[in-house]
Amino acid sequence: MVSFLTVDDVTQIFPLADGGRYVALKDIDLEIREGEFVSLIGHSGCGKSTLLNLLAGLAQASHGGILIDGREVTEPGPDRMVVFQNYSLLPWQTVRQNVALAVNRVMGQLSSAERHEIVERNLAMVGLAAAAEKFPAELSGGMKQRVAIARALAIRPRLLLLDEPFGALDALTRGNLQEQLMRICQEAGVTTVMVTHDVDEALLLADRVVMMTNGPEAGIGQILRVPFPRPRQRLEVMEHPAYYDLRAELIGFLQQQRRLRQRRTDRATLAAEASTTIAVTTAVATATRSGRAVQAVGVGPAARLVRLGYLPGLDIAPLALALAQDRFDRNSLQLVPVSFASWERLDAALVAGELQAAITSATTPLALSLGLRGRQPWAAITPMTVSRNGNALCLSRPLLEAGVRDRPSLARWLERREQPLHLAVPQRFGIAELLIRHWLIGGGIDPERQVRFEALSPMVMHGALRTEQVQGFVAGRYRVAEAVEDRQGYVLATDLDIWSGHPEKVLTCSEAWAEANPDALEALGAGLMQAGARCDDGARRDELATLLSQPQWLGRRAAIALRNQFDHGTDEQPRSLLHFNRYHSDRAHVPNSAEGAWILTQFSRWGLCPFPTNRLELLAQVYRPDLCDRALARAGYAALRPDRHPFLLADGIAFDQDTPLDYLRSLPDATQPPLASVSLPPSVVPVPNLR
Repeated sequence: MVSFLTVDDVTQIFPLADGGRYVALKDIDLEIREGEFVSLIGHSGCGKSTLLNLLAGLAQASHGGILIDGREVTEPGPDRMVVFQNYSLLPWQTVRQNVALAVNRVMGQLSSAERHEIVERNLAMVGLAAAAEKFPAELSGGMKQRVAIARALAIRPRLLLLDEPFGALDALTRGNLQEQLMRICQEAGVTTVMVTHDVDEALLLADRVVMMTNGPEAGIGQILRVPFPRPRQRLEVMEHPAYYDLRAELIGFLQQQRRLRQRRTDRATLAAEASTTIAVTTAVATATRSGRAVQAVGVGPAARLVRLGYLPGLDIAPLALALAQDRFDRNSLQLVPVSFASWERLDAALVAGELQAAITSATTPLALSLGLRGRQPWAAITPMTVSRNGNALCLSRPLLEAGVRDRPSLARWLERREQPLHLAVPQRFGIAELLIRHWLIGGGIDPERQVRFEALSPMVMHGALRTEQVQGFVAGRYRVAEAVEDRQGYVLATDLDIWSGHPEKVLTCSEAWAEANPDALEALGAGLMQAGARCDDGARRDELATLLSQPQWLGRRAAIALRNQFDHGTDEQPRSLLHFNRYHSDRAHVPNSAEGAWILTQFSRWGLCPFPTNRLELLAQVYRPDLCDRALARAGYAALRPDRHPFLLADGIAFDQDTPLDYLRSLPDATQPPLASVSLPPSVVPVPNLR
């Protein structure tokens, strides 16, 4: 799309009287083509009018900028006109004079006759020629609004900005004006951005509807494309097969935002109550136990002890380095790393409260929140991504001898066999399995029929391959490097071949614990981020290898996973794979809900659950870029923003977070996905138990 109007990373901050600040808009990116009609919709306080004022040049963005035809908007100009809800007509001037005022100011170089003709033409266009000599007090609300529209269009603006122009009108007048506005904008070819609360109005008028999330820090939650052909008639639009689905999508978004706003209010109230209870209980305990305050584990600001679960692997390099370099603020938390042998046991310990947080698979926060794998829904969040990429598909060497050297040859080999390929994965339907399934089916291999997946601890996969219990496995670089080094396996594909930059490991904790322990969580994230930046430094490989060689991390062979060259275990020469393990660079830490939306499509694709119709509510609960920004600031890094652009996987099919169902239907194994609204687990801040 060739952009006429570009909103580039706009954030708008207002100072408060108490010295604080209110972030009205955050990280707004939007591109609008010339002649397009875009509606902004959302609840009160979501920054719609603020964004409109920025487009008009009536205010300047705190960060970012707005471009029209490549030129930055720094002040109001005649190329933009605003129509406000209150009409803004001069009461002492007639209809004709109100319109002429704008024409004379902007088009003073024209002759008097030319300016008069422009005024008369625009009054006729809005059906007010007969009322030209009336004053605003003599007009109905609808007529006043038509005067405002005529005045705006008379100066031939390239951008028309409408701030709920029909909100105060009766239904009949509003309907008539909506149809006139459609006709006028189409005839004039003017680019239009309109703020509205009315979903039917948005669908009737707009080419796209931009749905805004709740403020403060409002952003773009979803962009809905409206496929109705132009010119449009109201009845034809309502009879379009897609109309009620689109209407339900808009109403569903607004309902989800209302529930999220209530959830935010409830969390703040419960957290405040918990903090008060903690303060009182701690004071009593201090007074009655000889001055020794007893700290509650995992509750409130007094509880700094954080048991962090992990599985040994290259993904925990930031954790190991942060501990070795003492990067966790001891005034905020006392970190106790707890090693596990399996993801199933780690997840169970997290849900049971044996851990306060964990470094988990990227799929875990959503899986826990949805109650997959036979569990009750558990309100999980992820405040940061710990690592990206890092997995590979390692097959037993007899398959190499059988000629399996790429995906097509694997497909041919499987077609000749009656038995499926037996693959070990770290976790059933974790990110590793989802990616390899995506890669297999893209090459014509049916993962359901031709592959048997088995969950094994990554620590036993090499042994299982050596003893022929499995024919291959998907795991991180260290486990794969062991198999290649010992001539037991070879690499057929890496996740760089499937989805370069995908989230691999994330920090996961309960929503309740995060709300009750913001300082500890912030300090934990900041320490991991600082260490992650150093893990990305190629000059530190030897230092990192020495550290990870310690038994609590990887053990004595850690160095084989940190070589500059990646050995596939074939006759192919080892080569460098840039960013095969990525910890910090290129916005690595951002918990991106768009990536979560892709994970949800795969959960639905493989029958784990229906696709959630309230996905935006679920994703907003689980993915917390606001917490990531706080940790980044504490670590000394700039805030990051998730990318809203569609992204490609190896099959070449673009994934757009705004149209996940279209994406599901475009996949090779596409069926009509089952849909359902999911019940989200409640956010409960626990009351402290001080013993």
